Amino acid sequence: MSTYYQPPKYPASEFESMTPADETLPVVVVGAGPVGMAVALGLAQRGVPVTILEAADQVSFGSRAICISRHSLEAAARLGFGEELEKIVLPWVGGRSFYRDQQVLHFQMPQRDFDVRPPMINVSQSEFEQIMVDTIEQNPLITLHWQAPIAGILRGEDEVTLEVDTAAGKRHLRARWVVAADGGRSRMRELAGLRLQGTSYEGRYVIADIHWESDLPAERMVWFDPPSNPGSTIIMHKQPGNIWRIDYQLDPSEDAEIETQEEAIRARIAKHLDWLRNDLPWTLEWKGFYSARALGLDEFTHDRLLFAGDAAHLVPIFGVRGLNSGMEDAETLAWQLAAVVNGNAEPALLKAYSFERHNAWEQNVANAGKSTLIMSPGSHGYRTTRDAILALAVGRPEFGHLINPRQSSATHARLSPLTWSVAPGTEGVLPGDPVEDRRIRIAGRETSLNDARGTGFAVLGVGLDAAGSAALANAAAGLAQALAPESVAALAVDSAEVDGVTLLDVPDLVEVLGATAGEAFVIRPDGLLLCRVPVADLDGVAASLRSGAAPAGAELPARPAEQVTEDDQRRENVWLGLSTALDQAAEDDREGFLTRLALVLGSQVDRRQFEEAIAAAADTSPLRVEELAPQA
Repeated sequence: MSTYYQPPKYPASEFESMTPADETLPVVVVGAGPVGMAVALGLAQRGVPVTILEAADQVSFGSRAICISRHSLEAAARLGFGEELEKIVLPWVGGRSFYRDQQVLHFQMPQRDFDVRPPMINVSQSEFEQIMVDTIEQNPLITLHWQAPIAGILRGEDEVTLEVDTAAGKRHLRARWVVAADGGRSRMRELAGLRLQGTSYEGRYVIADIHWESDLPAERMVWFDPPSNPGSTIIMHKQPGNIWRIDYQLDPSEDAEIETQEEAIRARIAKHLDWLRNDLPWTLEWKGFYSARALGLDEFTHDRLLFAGDAAHLVPIFGVRGLNSGMEDAETLAWQLAAVVNGNAEPALLKAYSFERHNAWEQNVANAGKSTLIMSPGSHGYRTTRDAILALAVGRPEFGHLINPRQSSATHARLSPLTWSVAPGTEGVLPGDPVEDRRIRIAGRETSLNDARGTGFAVLGVGLDAAGSAALANAAAGLAQALAPESVAALAVDSAEVDGVTLLDVPDLVEVLGATAGEAFVIRPDGLLLCRVPVADLDGVAASLRSGAAPAGAELPARPAEQVTEDDQRRENVWLGLSTALDQAAEDDREGFLTRLALVLGSQVDRRQFEEAIAAAADTSPLRVEELAPQA
């Protein structure tokens, strides 16, 4: 029996147009997807009333963005729906990739003893959103209107007027601030006359959810050029309730209109499951289609109109950065917009939101773009090198790094105008970096750093004497007063006990942070480190946030996009450089170009090394690896 989730439908909302005498709404959010609802929950948490307008009559249908990162689970916990969400999810820690029928990669994401949550979980976006709706319905500060599409906008100096199509006719609402979170086909973006800029890739994928009671493991499985569908790429993910998500690539010559019909999808899936020696029945529950795009607005803030999630930027699906980056957008925007609405910061603070999240989009594109060039190479050069990498990886696992999907991880804000500088050579966690949640103890009770710091700011002191701890308590109280109703937790490690400061028992936290005695670490509500300064300098934090600018200082060092060895980086540089060179070579001179390249490179090594290289390139025999269990 299928357990596929069927979301409830909601009746059209009824409301009247606002009159000139009505008080302007503080914030209207357009779009009740994960990002819009997360913004609303974050604002309400800070005392800001929010109205949400949603064009549909239910949450999204189908799996869509099924992979939720550890960092997004932390955000869900802070926003008040994490506990319910974690009851229904399916955790996973890694995956395997195959070239034809040979394994070429087995990766695992970090899962350490101190981690509170798994690195990744699977759950359908439909169920994710429904839990958020249920949470919102219990919040008196949030009003959610269904079947209320936007028909027009009028932007003024101090407010935005929204024209809304309702079942009862046109309605008009006025808001001080409007958050556009209405997805990749954003009507708000269209009405504002804005366009996304960037790259659209050639790869096209059909996606489907099936109910299939297989005992294959919950991991990311990818087949390149599988015998079941030669020339294609197939991705499989297990979801809760024996629902499986299957994505497969269409050949450029295939007609998407034909291939997205139900009969064609069933036939393609059946061929792959038959190859896996499946003898269990399955049912097709949902289908969709996507192509990879890396597009973004130049700015995410446009006066009183603020863009977030897919309305602001699109990233290729590979590495699952779409919903996860949108949750980051939402948390960052919520605390910054709340500070402006509550009068604790100048509107300039929202320029930091735009800068930070645009830079985060660039970070995501840098990694997702590399994954896309493997999953959907769009040129002769990249197709040739991708196929060569796969063939080599069968017997030479060191090439598997290039196939790694680079799964989503928290982005940083080192370049943000809000981020304070540090002395050159400072080690450990630097301002702008995410501060990982971890298991800790407080007065013998097990908890987590995320829970200890709460939903707002946290000021964490290290190695403080009694006077230092007292100064930390006073600084945290002053910051809380300046940012009210934002919460500010005062925490300390290896420090003297005083009223107003919670002592944490975390043996290795000082080492992880790279902290020195007397330092204080200010952690933002979205989990990023704002600054690390002597306790005496904490008095400047409130003024910095109010102005939207950190004190002047040296630029922070670049943060590595991913931790790779020197050899892995060399192979990646060769792959990218060779792909580009092949694309630039004349079509009738590609073999000649590669021959000349081999001669030049061969002349730079001794004969034995060159002969070993020739033998390695010629040998594509499989390495003995564990086999995927073929029986379902």
